[in-house]
Amino acid sequence: MQIGYARMSVDDQKLALQLAALKKAGCEKIITDPLGGARAEYPGLHQLLKLAGEGDTVVVWRLDRLGRSLKNLIELVNQLAAGGIGLISLQESINTSSENGPLIFHLFAQLAEFEQNLMRERTQAGLNAARVRGRLGGRPEALDKEQQARLYQIYSKADLTVDAICQQFRISKPTLYRYVEQIRRNKNKERSHVY
Repeated sequence: MQIGYARMSVDDQKLALQLAALKKAGCEKIITDPLGGARAEYPGLHQLLKLAGEGDTVVVWRLDRLGRSLKNLIELVNQLAAGGIGLISLQESINTSSENGPLIFHLFAQLAEFEQNLMRERTQAGLNAARVRGRLGGRPEALDKEQQARLYQIYSKADLTVDAICQQFRISKPTLYRYVEQIRRNKNKERSHVY
């Protein structure tokens, strides 16, 4: 069965052109979505993915009607392929049910891998650039080095309870114990290097 899917865009507030093209292509059923933002806001797309089964073909006017971004489109195409569902895009003349269908799905899979590698490289480059500028990942320290030293001194004297120390420095017990352990380790390292 051929199932058409049409979605409004910001540029095209009318579905008439898409609907006419999908009917002309022989779609037995057409599901539509109004203008929306996130994928979660597309109930028609969810209905389409539930309705389409192995051997069916999803028909769209243009690929950008199916996915909001390349990443989103690739995910959807791979999801269709995994379910044995074909895809036809009328404007781009793509038909994954044709002889070249496996090649097209393979290209989409390669694009997905390429996109993931690019994202990984960009993330790594951003982290490296931040390190060069002296920024490290993670949450900033709750206490600076001077405050940590004072905390350790108070903790070591045992004049105050753990709760009182935590209240004074506005930190949690795990944070207090983490600082104490960290300072002890540093002191032990310093002692081991003294000859």
